[in-house]
Amino acid sequence: MCTNYAPVQRRILREIFGVEPPAGVYKAETYPDYAAPIVRADDHGSHSAALASFGMVPRARIPPGARRYDTTNARSETVGERPAFARCWRQGQLCLIPATAFYEFAYPDQGTDGAAPAGSPGKPVRWRVWLPGEPAFGIAGLWRDWPDQALSFTMLTVNSAQHPLMQRFHKPGDEKRSVVIVPRAQWHDWLTCRDPEIARTFLRLLPADALQAEPAPKVQGAPIPDAD
Repeated sequence: MCTNYAPVQRRILREIFGVEPPAGVYKAETYPDYAAPIVRADDHGSHSAALASFGMVPRARIPPGARRYDTTNARSETVGERPAFARCWRQGQLCLIPATAFYEFAYPDQGTDGAAPAGSPGKPVRWRVWLPGEPAFGIAGLWRDWPDQALSFTMLTVNSAQHPLMQRFHKPGDEKRSVVIVPRAQWHDWLTCRDPEIARTFLRLLPADALQAEPAPKVQGAPIPDAD
């Protein structure tokens, strides 16, 4: 599950994604309920950027007393069935989530140093994953609007158990999942797709050798600056 990523700078929205940056401020790292830019296409195929909240159902919009649940990620296999996502998926409300990196946690085996029984997970280490040689990339997403005109979004995920890189992340015993990076040549086709079954054909992982990853521990208590 990806709940933390680095959105692009405003100039990258212009230079790489070809859209004007949205009004408003957003942080250099995005977490659930943070505002960040997404790119959408209208019915005429014109692209535009907007600020949206990370998580299809922001916590502030969950009714009092209702069970809280995470909607930052949507499983591609069930996105058309889950109440939080189904209507938007059927209506083709697809988006790109512009990013320079996303973060996942790896759980090293601590059994060798006696800190924990052999085979048990060690302290999780945050890793940064990015596309080397590219200033930015677009993650496959789904968006929705609210009666007050606010927007929110989720990241679509696929199983990554057989992926040489992405299978290394997430807690032992949990299903291995990964977000999907849409190749730049397919951005327009993805954004203008309105057929759910065709949309599924875009949800494929890039080869491991197209990605790069390294440990990126978070400094506890460090403030997150605004994006440029």
